[in-house]
Amino acid sequence: MWFIIFYYICHYFLTKIVKMKKQLHVWLRSGRERLGLSLQEAAARLGIDKTLLSRIEHGRRLPTEEQARALANLYDFPVEEVLTLRLAEKVVQLVGYDERALEVLTVAESRIEYLVRAKEEAPSFLPKGLARLLDEITALQRQWQAKRPLDTFVLQKMREYFKIAYTHDSNRIEGNTLTLQETELVVSQGLTIAGKSLREHLEAVNHAEAVDMLYAVVAERLPLDKRLVLQLHAIILKSIAPEHAGCYRKVPVRITGSSHRPPQPYLLDKLMEDYFKWYRETAVHMHPVLQAAEMHERLVSIHPFVDGNGRTARLVMNFILLQHGYPIVILKGDDTSRLAYYRALEAVQKDNEPEHFYRLVAEATKRSLEEHLSMV
Repeated sequence: MWFIIFYYICHYFLTKIVKMKKQLHVWLRSGRERLGLSLQEAAARLGIDKTLLSRIEHGRRLPTEEQARALANLYDFPVEEVLTLRLAEKVVQLVGYDERALEVLTVAESRIEYLVRAKEEAPSFLPKGLARLLDEITALQRQWQAKRPLDTFVLQKMREYFKIAYTHDSNRIEGNTLTLQETELVVSQGLTIAGKSLREHLEAVNHAEAVDMLYAVVAERLPLDKRLVLQLHAIILKSIAPEHAGCYRKVPVRITGSSHRPPQPYLLDKLMEDYFKWYRETAVHMHPVLQAAEMHERLVSIHPFVDGNGRTARLVMNFILLQHGYPIVILKGDDTSRLAYYRALEAVQKDNEPEHFYRLVAEATKRSLEEHLSMV
């Protein structure tokens, strides 16, 4: 919230100062002199000490908001203009001569749209097409629940099938070149595929393990919290980047191919705290598919990890869906689907437009439900 206030003060209020070509203390002194009041007379009318008023008029002390309002009323100045100048000069005092001022503004600007939207809860209005799609999903989910409990053998086979498919596509989105069949051979049979890197093998094995953990924690009714997200991430990067596995990043990062700039590392603890708070506050009244999409996008936008953000975000998405009785949902990793996925994320991060991402996740959820139903 601080960066929202900070940015708008800097960008808007400092612009006001330039346009007004006024300094608050000079303007206030001219107002008193215009009325022919002495310092003592003006201070008496304002109910403040004469020395304090002198310090304000010489720029050595900023008036409080209450004092600024009183001064504006006494001198017949526009109250909002006086308050604007007061806040603008407060910002100048904070960062005006700091060599990091421009960097701070850049960091703040990159987070404004996301932080403003991050305070919002469920969308108050859904386009008809999306609302209809969610109704269809709800009907399919009820059909899926009506099929349960499934035969243990059938359920296990289905889970294995979709675990491999999910692992293949989630890794493919991130550039892994293992085919679906190769992914199955690596995960289920422990084979090594010629011409494929060690990292690609580890990504497949790790992701499959994370999916198994997902089913386990849902069965145990564990909450979605910092501990769970870090555990999932630790599995994703196990033996790949152990120094970064299961912990928030300590360095700035950029996302290849995206204009979105993730927040600086010193912001992560607070942003992630708000992330889990938002989840708890919307869990009761937000449609599970939309909440899953939001938690996915928000984690990717915060980008709390050096690597593995996308895979972890998709696991979080599926944790929420599994909690609500949905099957595993797979976001496809082919070139066309991958481009659509990144464009939908970019629409949220740059233009504060979540509808495309909502629809992408909703369509994948419907597809998964239909496929699961067809198999039983």
